Amino acid sequence: MEFLKVSSKSSPASVAGAIAGMVKDGVPVNMQCVGAGAVNQAIKAIAIARGFLIPTGFDISCAPVFSDILINGESRTAIRLSVYVHHVSVHASDMDGYVDDVQRVG
Repeated sequence: MEFLKVSSKSSPASVAGAIAGMVKDGVPVNMQCVGAGAVNQAIKAIAIARGFLIPTGFDISCAPVFSDILINGESRTAIRLSVYVHHVSVHASDMDGYVDDVQRVG
């Protein structure tokens, strides 16, 4: 299983773009984060990606799990986030109040 590796220095907007692109292409999205800062950036990216995807008929959610990994021979605990895709029916009238930060496209 491939993972998007997110660090505390990752740009949430860039990660969001990667998530949205993978969802639109039907590619499973799994992220791996080590440290609180990395988890923060990943969660922000998921929130931004939702804003990109909802107007296109997709919504996403995530499920976190702990995972023990090796980095440079040292055992670390990572949080892995599996992203789940939900198909939604989006009509212009449905958008009002659905998600405050979603902007209509087109």
